[in-house]
Amino acid sequence: MQGSERTKVGPALIVLAAAGGLGACNTASPVLTTGSIPDRKPPMVVSDAERDCLGRAMYFESNRSDSDGLVAVGTVVMNRLENAIFPGGICAVVGQPGQFAPGVLTKPMQEKDLQKVADAADAVLAGERHPKVGKAMFFHTAGHHFPYTNMHYVAVAGGNAFYEKRDRRTAKLEKQDKPAQQDKPATPALPATALTFAAVPAPPAVSP
Repeated sequence: MQGSERTKVGPALIVLAAAGGLGACNTASPVLTTGSIPDRKPPMVVSDAERDCLGRAMYFESNRSDSDGLVAVGTVVMNRLENAIFPGGICAVVGQPGQFAPGVLTKPMQEKDLQKVADAADAVLAGERHPKVGKAMFFHTAGHHFPYTNMHYVAVAGGNAFYEKRDRRTAKLEKQDKPAQQDKPATPALPATALTFAAVPAPPAVSP
């Protein structure tokens, strides 16, 4: 379940046909009502590329579902962003190898979905989180079953089952501050992101 500089995008949508990563904006007020309001987080102001990476993960991993499914995936991305075992900005989290759907950063998105995805991404960046997903950082397609005993399921949304890993998480977190690892790059070089819905304006930031 990758950051880059702010990019100027014209009215036409930019689509790159390249292969990408797996299957983890400017706003301060929610623009989407999904029923997923509890446990709000402080708003974030990020570049167009970071906003786009978040929206892409939400779009491709939620089976292009309703806002509830989109926000659920966005919650996982933001949970990973806040966790030291998934370092980097939003694009680094989304582009981490073996985590989100292949090509998530570069595949074309359908124009009819752009406003819906942009609204959902802006709501997440404004602090909205899915109340049932909570602190979960993992999910898989709903209906699949695995023999592991450390998967604690918390929600099903957008065709995905969301879960926490209850075993060994503390041990992984304790490894984060080793000096020898801090100087290493968090992830390999990332592919350029196709800013497909950055042309959809984000709501203006407001003073707290």
